[in-house]
Amino acid sequence: MALIEKDVIVTTRYGRMPAFTACPDAAGAFPGIIFYMDAPGFREELCNMARRIAKHGYFCILPDMYYRMGLLRFDIPRRSDAMTAAIYGAMNSLTNADVVDDTAGLIAYLDAQDKVRPGPVGCVGHCMSGRYITTVAARFPTRIAAAASLYGVGIVTDAADSPHLLLDKIAGELYYGFAEVDPHVPDKDIPALRKALAQTRTRHEIEIHAGTQHGFCFPERQTYAPVASEAAWAKVFSLWERNLR
Repeated sequence: MALIEKDVIVTTRYGRMPAFTACPDAAGAFPGIIFYMDAPGFREELCNMARRIAKHGYFCILPDMYYRMGLLRFDIPRRSDAMTAAIYGAMNSLTNADVVDDTAGLIAYLDAQDKVRPGPVGCVGHCMSGRYITTVAARFPTRIAAAASLYGVGIVTDAADSPHLLLDKIAGELYYGFAEVDPHVPDKDIPALRKALAQTRTRHEIEIHAGTQHGFCFPERQTYAPVASEAAWAKVFSLWERNLR
């Protein structure tokens, strides 16, 4: 399938946020998907994943969430301890409130595009963005109809703005796909998430993918697990198909 791809600027409360968009080069309009990045940041590997989403009949936007810090590009294959420290610094510079502000700009951008179907949108977040898809699904309950998290972190915390405290405000459907082995997700988090969701009417699925480690959906990582990755992709596409078509 041929695609229309663009590097665009999304205006937000903070300023100008670069983003990549992809959608089918075909007649009509397509449901919007916001693709929130993982901690290593904006890179071609994520653009390829955005293209895959577009080929399934969606208008996907991938924002550079670190734009407040300037133009950050990490050379992940050459990752060192010093680079890891810089990545964590960038990740920790973001707050849930920042991402809510940015999401308002992203939704406004989608609403202005002729190739985006009016109405509900979906989203997906990897790694650090598990917390963000949860937060924005709660803060934009009339717009975000389907939100997916893959090996998400920071969903359950002791902070006052912990995403799990907002679950009862979510009107859309949620999918959480976790790795079986993930040092970034404390043992207590998944049971706590299950308990919190059980106290709401939110439609959801929590799945632990056997034999996987953190980052198992990324083809360029040593932890890539093709079978589990395809299973997770299938769950995400099914989620969007149910709620956005």
